Amino acid sequence: MKALMISTDQKILESGSEAQKRMRDYGMIFEELYIIVFSTRKSQIPNPKSQINSKIQIANNVFVYPTNSRFELFYLWQAYQIGQKIIHNSKFQIHNSAITCQDPFETGFVGWLMKKRFDLPLQLQVHTDVFSPYFKNESLLNRLRVLLAKFLLPRADGIRVVSQRIKDSLESNVKGPWPDRQMSNVLILPIFVDVKKIQSAKVKIDLHQKYPEYDFIILMASRLTKEKNISMAIKAFGSAKRQAPSAENPLLLIVGDGPKKQNLMLQASSFKLQENVKFEPWTNDLGSYYKTADLCLLTSNYEGYGRTVVEAMAAGLPVVMTEVGLAGELLIDDLDGKVVPVGDEKALAAAILELKENPAKREEYKLNSLKLLEKWPSKQEYLDKYRNLLMVLK
Repeated sequence: MKALMISTDQKILESGSEAQKRMRDYGMIFEELYIIVFSTRKSQIPNPKSQINSKIQIANNVFVYPTNSRFELFYLWQAYQIGQKIIHNSKFQIHNSAITCQDPFETGFVGWLMKKRFDLPLQLQVHTDVFSPYFKNESLLNRLRVLLAKFLLPRADGIRVVSQRIKDSLESNVKGPWPDRQMSNVLILPIFVDVKKIQSAKVKIDLHQKYPEYDFIILMASRLTKEKNISMAIKAFGSAKRQAPSAENPLLLIVGDGPKKQNLMLQASSFKLQENVKFEPWTNDLGSYYKTADLCLLTSNYEGYGRTVVEAMAAGLPVVMTEVGLAGELLIDDLDGKVVPVGDEKALAAAILELKENPAKREEYKLNSLKLLEKWPSKQEYLDKYRNLLMVLK
């Protein structure tokens, strides 16, 4: 089977990146895999390892095509032009090919145009909670994306979602032929996490040795963007710290980068938490961090899934998260973690304080998480399921 994928993930263009490795894995289940990546020429400047200006062959049968656009406004047209050439030159046919798009927004629109042009089956992937009010109200662009999603989703031959929460949301918000089809074209396939790899990895960095002055370390691993609501985490951490005995010295360690980093650093300083809130850039050794921290937080306003939660659970790190993504599906409140309402700073502070003072409860969450993940699918099982999602389109 041949597949054409349309993506916005520019990490695919970087040699050695996890995203590029994942694409090579996908190539194992296809005869040929072609990937178009939305990218601008200036994307190359900050990272000399990226290969923006030419087609990249990352495996014998996996080819990546950056749009290399002068401006972002040209992404759609240039992706469509590249896609036409791929479909024509590689002889895509309805019986042996499919188009899959990373989202039901811009990439989905390009995929739909090619579906109309070449009569090929189209799969749209939904990785975020499109119909969350937080998503819609975040920007004018997101409001337009919601309208585009409502147009495109009923016109797809198949839809891959990453959680039951998103499937339920589609049922409630998208009008189309689904009631008669009982949502048969909407299938759940969570994001793959290599649980066994995390569990078997050796600890290279012990956070308590790296930060010996702190007695309780709370870890956040996240992009520093608005929807992650890390601002609430800092406020809740400050509240929990004030309620704890003065002799205790907790640390909130935020690992990641993004446009909100400077604002968050200023916020921590304004709350006089600069000694207890530290920032580190993203690391490829998060496994060590998960295994040596005491608690993990996820405070997003919306999520499609929440991969870092699974990674933390696999490493035996207790998690407190907001009611998003996999909450209620994989992480059950007060069984293998703690779930608090979105935006509820007081509830988050109370949960932090409760688990900080109750090591027995943290151990209970750890054991329940590890037991739950014993039946987690292997990489090959996951890839087989991924391939089957596209096979049923034909």
